[in-house]
Amino acid sequence: MALEDEDINPQKKKAPSEDDKRRMKIVPGSLMKAVMRPGGGDSTPSDGDQVAYHCTVRTLDGVIVESTRSEYGGKGIPIRHVLGKSKILLGLLEGIPTMLKGEVSMFKMKPQMHYGEDDCPVAAPSTFPKDEELHFEIEMIDFAKAKIIADDFGVVKKVINEGQGWETPRAPYEVKAWISAKTGDGKLILSHREGEPCFFTFGKSEVPKGLEMGIGTMTREEKAVIYVTSQYLTPSPLMPVVEGYEEVHFEVELVHLIQVRDMLGDGRLIKRRIRDGKGEFPMDCPLHDSLLRVHFKGMLLNEEKKVFYDSRVDNDGQPLEFSSGEGLVPEGFEMCVRLMLPGEIALVTCPPDYAYDKFLRPANVPEGAHIQWEIELLGFEKPKDWTGLSFDGIMDEAEKIRVTGNRLFKEGKFELAKAKYEKVLRDFNHVNPQDDEEGKVFVGKRNLLHLNVAACLLKLGECRKSIEACNKVLDANPAHVKGLYRRGMAYMALGEFEEAQRDFEMMMKVDKSSEPDATAALSKLKKQRQEVESKARKQFKGLFDKKPGEISEVGIENQGEDQAAGKNENDGSEQESDGDGAQEFHEAAAEAPRKGWFYRIWPTSGRLFSALGLDRCTIL
Repeated sequence: MALEDEDINPQKKKAPSEDDKRRMKIVPGSLMKAVMRPGGGDSTPSDGDQVAYHCTVRTLDGVIVESTRSEYGGKGIPIRHVLGKSKILLGLLEGIPTMLKGEVSMFKMKPQMHYGEDDCPVAAPSTFPKDEELHFEIEMIDFAKAKIIADDFGVVKKVINEGQGWETPRAPYEVKAWISAKTGDGKLILSHREGEPCFFTFGKSEVPKGLEMGIGTMTREEKAVIYVTSQYLTPSPLMPVVEGYEEVHFEVELVHLIQVRDMLGDGRLIKRRIRDGKGEFPMDCPLHDSLLRVHFKGMLLNEEKKVFYDSRVDNDGQPLEFSSGEGLVPEGFEMCVRLMLPGEIALVTCPPDYAYDKFLRPANVPEGAHIQWEIELLGFEKPKDWTGLSFDGIMDEAEKIRVTGNRLFKEGKFELAKAKYEKVLRDFNHVNPQDDEEGKVFVGKRNLLHLNVAACLLKLGECRKSIEACNKVLDANPAHVKGLYRRGMAYMALGEFEEAQRDFEMMMKVDKSSEPDATAALSKLKKQRQEVESKARKQFKGLFDKKPGEISEVGIENQGEDQAAGKNENDGSEQESDGDGAQEFHEAAAEAPRKGWFYRIWPTSGRLFSALGLDRCTIL
């Protein structure tokens, strides 16, 4: 029996830090402190605080060894360290946390408490008397919590006033800020505190690198001091001359940041917020499919900047209403609106392939035109929540989305259609039928959606994923006719003819009414297999009678014929998804990428030709 006072679940002790291990080496009498001038307040520095202090080192008989103070030959720049992070002398590691702000104290240190410490992490100056007992006079100027931005402590931020929200600038955001700068010894070298705030584009080197790194951690209306050392002081329009500054302290107040987003990452589709909306980004944006209401003005990005449409003028002042995720507006337009807040106005610059070159083009917009839209998001309605709906109500809502997916499929918008089907399947994870009848309806609807996804994947050339989608149906019901047909078409697209033939033959066994569809598929399969075998015989006729230098010519002779044949195979493909009572004539197999035809009839050929030292590409 366990004793009552025994700790049944003893907590693991926290492993000592490197600083803790160093402190264990301190012996009594090796570090002595005398307060020369008391400080103010009652708080002392702790781990995570940045401390700024002046330090003067003297021998016991008063000879100055080194100092940060200008009157003793120093640069006048206080030392900055972050407790718990920076590497400092053992005596200071132990002594500084005992000091108040404004305090001046003298620390008498044995050699093992300064540079004479074994494995001291701070390198001693070449002429420093590290084996002597010394006096360290420390003046605590300031300490506060700090954020280390550069790992080498070259950029550190001290927050003066917290900002609003959480959004911080990043390239290519536009920033407005009040900025002033002082050298490490307090000399003012820059001041933008009157007139208009400093304006710059993030990521374009318009301010010193270290300053931009610091501002990149600030939120709107935040006020902070950013300490930047020389290696992060790069020349810029804000500070053209940076030579001679060992350290600069920037006082920054972030007045405003303008969200600018490179939607594609290549600079072609740019969304620039010109009026803030209401709410928190991105939680209050219409990220999911919603009913949106917008006003917009479209103009051509040419010299005239001609306006080709204005909803406030050309639509009797009525806003445009559309459902996102249905391909009802140009792709670039919808991508940007999804990242807008209600009430926001944004300026969108869009390339032709995301504007009207792949969408119904207005008569007054020429082909290949770059477009600029000014968009105002008036509001949006989120999709209907299924919570509280009856089972029949949920099935009705699911069917509406599926029908929309079918329409998108027939329009050739396979990605959008797939997204609709997959959304319902995700929501189905939270649906629990209450009886056998509901269970039967639910399983039937879910199977239909999986096969719709398989049809989209087949059209998109993702045959393996299409097979996986079919297997989600066939694993539970191996005799599912539509599942067999879909999977057979995917196998045929991959050139796996035996598997395709088994699925088509199984269709006829389990459902005689599917015989016409299965027979047509088998006929196509037979024709495709014959074409492959014919190509193989023609391609390799007399191959091994040729000399090694002539082998590469075999593939070149028939390359044009292969391409022509592939083109013919793609002709006549239909675009159809599952619909009520619709026949299953799906021709996506001809569109899907295939393995090399020779590898289908001789899978081990690669190993043989590799053994002969012949690369497959030069042969085929």
